[in-house]
Amino acid sequence: MHFDDRLATVLRLRASGRRAAMTQFRQLIDLLGERSEGGDPALETAAYLRLIALGEEIPTTERVALVAEHGWRFRNPDLVKWFGEEHPHIAAAALARAQLRPEEWVELIPSLPIRARGFLRHRGDLPPAAVRVLDHLGVADRALPRPEPVAEPEDRQPSPQPSPAPAPAPAPKDPARVLPGKEDVKALLARIEGFIHDRNAPGAAASEKKSAPKAAPEQIDHFLFEASSEGRIEWTEEEILPMVYGTDLKKLGSGSTVEAIARRQPMRDTLVALRGAPRIEGKWIVDATPRFDPGNGRFLGYVGLFRRFGEAATEGGEQADRLRQVLHELRTPVNAMQGYAEMIQQQVIGAVPHAYRSIAATIAGDAAHVLAGLEELERLARLETNTLELEPGSSDFARILKTQVTHLQGVLQPKVARIEADLGDRTAPVALAETEAERLAWRLLATLAGSVGAGETIRIELLAQAQCLRLAAEIPAALRNSADIFTIESRSSSGVLSAGIFGIGFSLRLARAEARAAGGDLVCSGADMILSLPLCVADEPLSAPENATG
Repeated sequence: MHFDDRLATVLRLRASGRRAAMTQFRQLIDLLGERSEGGDPALETAAYLRLIALGEEIPTTERVALVAEHGWRFRNPDLVKWFGEEHPHIAAAALARAQLRPEEWVELIPSLPIRARGFLRHRGDLPPAAVRVLDHLGVADRALPRPEPVAEPEDRQPSPQPSPAPAPAPAPKDPARVLPGKEDVKALLARIEGFIHDRNAPGAAASEKKSAPKAAPEQIDHFLFEASSEGRIEWTEEEILPMVYGTDLKKLGSGSTVEAIARRQPMRDTLVALRGAPRIEGKWIVDATPRFDPGNGRFLGYVGLFRRFGEAATEGGEQADRLRQVLHELRTPVNAMQGYAEMIQQQVIGAVPHAYRSIAATIAGDAAHVLAGLEELERLARLETNTLELEPGSSDFARILKTQVTHLQGVLQPKVARIEADLGDRTAPVALAETEAERLAWRLLATLAGSVGAGETIRIELLAQAQCLRLAAEIPAALRNSADIFTIESRSSSGVLSAGIFGIGFSLRLARAEARAAGGDLVCSGADMILSLPLCVADEPLSAPENATG
């Protein structure tokens, strides 16, 4: 309680002026530097917020001087972590004075930024457990190794000079306390020159050529990563880090990636494309989970996994084969039940009472519904693992939309609901067979329309930009607050419009897989679902509204 009272007392004071701000900054880090033993979490959160506000008033150089003052012993892991995310000079000064238990170091080090972990390598008093964590994370010193003594060439030998009279050798000094002089600089330059000379010597090159041929770098199939709160990659494995450090996830993915980062939501099966070194260039699938500070709830960024799209397709192909075998085992009894039910309903083997014929018809209908669901499940698995190609052809997507919207208007009329469509008057040819285009359009529109509430109106807009067709369909109010619309398990509220046996999220996920297989995508952007498909030709593009912003 004494700690809490002091912290509350400091927070009640207003820091007016730079001098008062520096005093309060010093008081807060003094109080927060001790381990939190039953303190009030709300007070501690307020203290960190006050430190952030004071940091805007105190210049960085002065804050570095405050943290570097002699006598600080930061024993609170939360404060050490907070300092680790500050300016590099502040982080270096604070980490040099942190005094934590071994288990606290082990838990803290992986959550520190990359540059902060590097500062810890300059400390020689870390516990062995902390050193092992640094080694596991690939944090190492960047000092030039001391080479073997190199004999100076004869043509560079200095001319003999008369030896001076012997003198007593000075007492050895601590190397860490000796200031570099001219002789030390010359020695260092000689070491560097000898290192370069040995590396570039013809003999060394010849020996390297005579050795076994150097194998090509192995292809990188997957790697773990950590990203900052802005979505930039800050940590991966040591050999991969130089190739992806600072990469912005928002620029790699689509609008759904940007929205997921803005809303601090997980990323699941996100398709991105990396460019740069040959070992990482290509398509990847990203799965990432947001991280939050347990002390103050601040968003810290993401931790996740990059995996090759090709690798996912190879592994997914095997999974799709196993899934097809399972589905085959499921279809066999369902087909048998459907066949016998149809025989009874049609009285193939003799007269059957009407009551039994009605039951048999219901069983046949349920079996057909189950078989349709199994077919969609297999279709999604094969599309997501890149083992199924959509039927090629050409169709007018705009005409298909107009026809389907007309049908949906009649279905929604009893609910006093409607679709406000702006589909234009021109054609929109896409490279899909008529049946594939109809299936994709109906799967999206019918799924959304089935969740429309009584008296609700949803908007549909069709436009084209840069040889790409874009269909923006407003998400019904019942689905708009979902964290991830592609994982909703509920079914459509309308009995006429069914989202399928597996629910709304599955149907939208299947529509997204079909759109991606056609070269487009289906994403959630704000209150709209955006379907994009490439146009076949650009002779007669769709007219875009004057107020369209892209």
